[in-house]
Amino acid sequence: MGLFDKKYCDICGEKIGLLGNRKLEDGNLCKECAKKLSPFFSDRRNSTVAEIREQLDYREANKEKVAAFNPTKSIGGRMKIYFDEDKRQWLATQTSNWRSFNPDVMDFSQVTGCTLDIDESKRELKRKDSEGKEVSFNPPRYAYSYDFNMIIHVNTPYFSEIRFQINDDEISQRGSFAYRDAQAKADEIKDTLMQIRDAEREAAAAASAPKASMECPYCGAVVVPDASGKCAFCGSVIGI
Repeated sequence: MGLFDKKYCDICGEKIGLLGNRKLEDGNLCKECAKKLSPFFSDRRNSTVAEIREQLDYREANKEKVAAFNPTKSIGGRMKIYFDEDKRQWLATQTSNWRSFNPDVMDFSQVTGCTLDIDESKRELKRKDSEGKEVSFNPPRYAYSYDFNMIIHVNTPYFSEIRFQINDDEISQRGSFAYRDAQAKADEIKDTLMQIRDAEREAAAAASAPKASMECPYCGAVVVPDASGKCAFCGSVIGI
């Protein structure tokens, strides 16, 4: 096949226009179908047509989760993290009308970690000499800038992390209001997600732990309460 031969999307079957092809490991993907993939997905070129179909099925089912999602709490700045504490679910998005963009709704249990990387950059400041040429100061002087980059580690079949920058604008001074504000937002996101992760792990450990037998205060039988905390003999609730 030639370079400019017509190509068709292996997902929807539509003809792919010039510069509109998104290569897959074993096929082609049009840009319209590519837009439906998760914004946090980054391994398209190494994905097969079957894997892309599977993800698009997941993304379609995710729309129902978005419609049922009821935020009870939000944190962050440009990238906001919304929590539905009743359903024990959360999502991350940079758009205010997020329901229209089908953000990935995840369970609390899918949070595996959270990392903050403060990136420091510097550039040398120069001065002009008597001939108008730019030369270094003695000793050299530098201007610094800082970016707060957050990485949320997650357990999903389609992506393993969510990366975003906390600060909207360049931060030029350590300890400035902008620096402290970005640090506070980063700490709040990290602390909240780590608390969620730890709570989910503790709940999972408690659920899998063997239950101890106890004496029913109503009928006197020594039993292990069932899943609903009831005595197997008299049906009274004695513990969970």
